[in-house]
Amino acid sequence: MSIDDSFGNDFGDDLSQYSMLELFRMEAQDGARVLTEGLLRLEHLESDRADPATLDALMRAAHSIKGAAAIVDLAPVVRLAHAMEDVFVAAQRGRLALGPGAVDALLAAVDLMPHLAEPDAPADATAAEAARLDATLAALAALQDQAAPAAPALSSPAPAPAPAPAPAPALPSAQDAASPAASSTAPAFAATVDDELLALASQARLHAHRLQPWIAGMQRYRRQQRGAFEALDALADAIAANGDPALREQARTVLERVRPLKDSLHRSIAEAEAYEQRAGSLATRMVDGVLALRMGRFGDGVHALPRMVRDLARSLGKEVRLEVRGADVLVDRALLADMESPLGHLLRNAVDHGMELPHERIAAGKPAAGTIVLEARHRGGMLDIDVFDDGRGVDPERIRRAAIARGLAAPSFAAALGDAELMAFLFLPGFSLKEQPNEISGRGVGMDVVHDAVQALHGAVRAESRPGQGFRTAITLPLTQSIMRALLVEIVGEAYALPIARIERVLRVNAAQVRTLGGRQVLDIGGEQVGLVAAARVLDLGEPGAAAQLAVVVIGAGRERYGLVVDAILGERSLTVQPLEPTFGKLRDVAAAALLDDGSAALILDVPDLLQSIARLLDAGAALQPGAGASPGADADGARAVLRVLVVDDSLTVRETQRKILAAHGYRADTAIDGIDGWNMLKSGDYDLVISDVDMPRLDGIGLLKRIRQDAHLGRLPVMIVSYKDRAEDRARGLEAGADHYLAKGAFHDASLLDAVRDLIGAPQEDA
Repeated sequence: MSIDDSFGNDFGDDLSQYSMLELFRMEAQDGARVLTEGLLRLEHLESDRADPATLDALMRAAHSIKGAAAIVDLAPVVRLAHAMEDVFVAAQRGRLALGPGAVDALLAAVDLMPHLAEPDAPADATAAEAARLDATLAALAALQDQAAPAAPALSSPAPAPAPAPAPAPALPSAQDAASPAASSTAPAFAATVDDELLALASQARLHAHRLQPWIAGMQRYRRQQRGAFEALDALADAIAANGDPALREQARTVLERVRPLKDSLHRSIAEAEAYEQRAGSLATRMVDGVLALRMGRFGDGVHALPRMVRDLARSLGKEVRLEVRGADVLVDRALLADMESPLGHLLRNAVDHGMELPHERIAAGKPAAGTIVLEARHRGGMLDIDVFDDGRGVDPERIRRAAIARGLAAPSFAAALGDAELMAFLFLPGFSLKEQPNEISGRGVGMDVVHDAVQALHGAVRAESRPGQGFRTAITLPLTQSIMRALLVEIVGEAYALPIARIERVLRVNAAQVRTLGGRQVLDIGGEQVGLVAAARVLDLGEPGAAAQLAVVVIGAGRERYGLVVDAILGERSLTVQPLEPTFGKLRDVAAAALLDDGSAALILDVPDLLQSIARLLDAGAALQPGAGASPGADADGARAVLRVLVVDDSLTVRETQRKILAAHGYRADTAIDGIDGWNMLKSGDYDLVISDVDMPRLDGIGLLKRIRQDAHLGRLPVMIVSYKDRAEDRARGLEAGADHYLAKGAFHDASLLDAVRDLIGAPQEDA
């Protein structure tokens, strides 16, 4: 009976064969993982003799693939798997040592297998695969030729000397090797179904909890009823003491009629409580079940990374092994997919930047082969992912010098920075310590990708270094993006949530402990002066009320560490995250929303946005207590005392330079990091002038200018473009969009900027 006949006549030949090929690909994918992991394990064994258990597993995997390929009539895969079996047999018999060269050839065979299983490949692709197959088979045959003769049957053969590296097909690129198998993440349609199920389960839990207020009301009614019954009993006793038989009979009748009401209400409350508990338990189980569907093993999501590290290290002449710890830790598959690229960047940086060449490691007293550890673990309801190595580490002084050289920090400012603050420079866009970039790293792209990805997932990342000993990157993330552990706080009578991963600590202090330094209100926390600002003022919710006790949430790190003063701490919650409607766009300081158990909504605050808003408020002299100072830019009568300028530029150096120049000459200058940030500030502020760059992420300067000109309230606001582009067509584009002035950064200096600002809005009172 043919393969197709075994399916009966309900399926056509093409469908049956396609289905069998799909089954083969699934089996081959699992086999390829076993082969890759086993080969990497054998390559790093210290003994010359291969581990028998690992070789057995490799033999079984190759044999299974060969058998499955024979069933679906994939002769090239059968030949390839058979050649691999021959190599493994030689290794089992002690005739062949599987050194790096042999592992190269075997891994090339593993990489080739899925390509040989593609149906209906173009002719040119088929020819290319045929050439790769011939080269791979030749490499495996060369290994067989180098194998030592078989040892006598009853003797204990000595380990065979390691063969010379066999010629093997070209190694895959680091980027290709870093891409995990498709099965490591759920298909898109499955993720969508999971999201819908989670939303329904969350709504079911919400509806179950809505019974609680009704039950509480019934409990109050029962207490009132008990008081009424006690009054009736007292009245009956008084009537009985009076001695009137007719009244006594009437009282007895009333008591008999109302007594069932007591039992009926008690039963109704008990039944409602039981129903609420069952419904809540069922909904919770539904939520947990959907979350379980979304979870997968950490090891399954990163199984391709050891191979990527190995191949990249060999291409650089280094010996590096990646050790994965916590492979069985459960992680949201969607979250792990989002972290795939950042983890790849970290590992490539570790291999290229951090790891020394073998002779350098030996000279430093280290093993020739370096080790990188990728570890995952659950801690405090969060997911910790650490990447650490035993390489050369990073000298903080190199970072300090690079920050000064790139204009990111003034020498006096850089000299005061501690090691932790210096490490934060590594996450800035474009920052690199490598003088000559290559195809792997050195262009300042990598660590900023990690930082941005972790922030987008409501997590936190930090770097630590031990010069000469190693480097560590520590990442903290929510276990899932669907459920967030958050601190619930109250601000002006409303509930808001802050991701737990972004909170350093929570404390309650006396208002008398707050001091004023340099126009800022600060609090001594652990020997450091931390700037304070009221959450109500940050979120534009009005003035905070005076209080003897202050509830403070500490967020941020280093010099961007602030105390956010809220009205009350409501405690930790597990919140089901609800994305905001796209029509809202990006709301300043807000990341998402969530429904609380009572059905009310809470906004989840965006901590990176908050940090920027707080910094702007403190720079403008905002005070914690109400009435401690007038609004920035206003005198006692509310009249404008200074001129306010908004500087919009994605370059930290440029916008800080402009801000300082303007501030030094009496202007009140605020900054925004791109067009979207600038637009949000314009809608909530009162400015006399906008100075904007052109090329910026999210919304460029021309787009911001068009929004301003189309707005009924901001349409006449003066706008100056300051750009590196100084061609005639660039100037024309800016002026056609409605700019009032165009200034080139190439010719930029204090006088030209100030002259242009004075021409547009005049001089402030202090500089008049």
